[in-house]
Amino acid sequence: MTRRALLLSGSIGSGHDVMAEALADELGARGWESRTLDCLPLMGERAGRLGAAVFKGLLAVPGVYDAFHFASLRPGNGLALRMDAAAQRRLLPRLVALIGEDPPDLVVGVFPTGASAAATLAREGRLPAVAVFCTDVTPHRLWVHDGVDVYLVTSPAAAAGVRRYQPNAQVLVTPAPVRAGFRSPPSRTAARAQLGVPISASCVLLMGGAWGMGPLLEIAVALAEQGVHVCAVAGHNNRLEKQLTAAAAGLSTLHPFGYTDLIPTLMSASDLVLTTSGDTCSEARAIGRDLLLFDVVPGHGRDNLQHELELGNAAVTATDPPIAVAAVRALLSTAAPRPAVDPTPGFGLIVDEMLAAIGLGQSDLPEVAGRPGGPASISPARRGRNDRWPGTRSGRRARGA
Repeated sequence: MTRRALLLSGSIGSGHDVMAEALADELGARGWESRTLDCLPLMGERAGRLGAAVFKGLLAVPGVYDAFHFASLRPGNGLALRMDAAAQRRLLPRLVALIGEDPPDLVVGVFPTGASAAATLAREGRLPAVAVFCTDVTPHRLWVHDGVDVYLVTSPAAAAGVRRYQPNAQVLVTPAPVRAGFRSPPSRTAARAQLGVPISASCVLLMGGAWGMGPLLEIAVALAEQGVHVCAVAGHNNRLEKQLTAAAAGLSTLHPFGYTDLIPTLMSASDLVLTTSGDTCSEARAIGRDLLLFDVVPGHGRDNLQHELELGNAAVTATDPPIAVAAVRALLSTAAPRPAVDPTPGFGLIVDEMLAAIGLGQSDLPEVAGRPGGPASISPARRGRNDRWPGTRSGRRARGA
């Protein structure tokens, strides 16, 4: 019998979906069927849109979001708990109806609202096993709940952050995973040929997350005017994409993109990646590119930025365009692509450990094709399909961050 997993994500930015996709890949390789569900629309179209808009609005005023994150979310004060309770009142009935009488073998929260909902259902005896996967260096209070069997985090600091709220929690520290495209990217030569970037030119990849945060247009134009080839990704920021496209009409060194699945190619072509702190950093490291990071993501982004600097091969710059351009020029003088490092095998071992910890490991599966737990009888077409639970999606979206 095929094991089934439901991954609860949230469409605020792209990072949660990216982690869901990486986990779905590993589960699929082990014969599991996995599906990813977006918690925001499940709360109702209006509530989901409002929640995303409020979060985006808070991020647009860094001091406000910093105050909310560090004073409310991190300690889990009354405001944070009331917000979570309000979300659960909308989410839980729909999630119960979706799961029905045939619950999945495992539910993984890769978004705090999903983690809270899954833990509630586990406490009520409606779910057999619940895991939480958080890549923030310091998980805030709403990531941690009674009813969660095991947590996956990407640093010892994050493990300590979980145990701040749940001292006896079972926590596994894993390498940050990357999706398949970043494990087998095109060569630098092939990528540059595809993009029309001369092999001897300096080239940078400029991104600002799925929302195109930061003064990307000004930086892109300034670098392109200095002869640096700039692959500028606007993400979901349609206005920015139009501005970049217009600017590129007079600059052959500016290559504009919207929300795209070409990020592995763009990274391979580049000498340096300018981006925000987030899962893009792990992908750039996997391909072997140095990072220059913008300090534009408040709250959890502050912690994540410091962690990326600790990991090395990364620098930070201001969002003031002249300073950022100067930082790029300085780093390009020393940047050299490094060999790719695939973190997937290490992540796969942790996935095995997670499944074993909750009694769902390979040894617990029936014998398939002559060996215990083997995935040989699961066709590739079935892995990660979304055909049994309406309203779910695979999370394998093109992305700009």
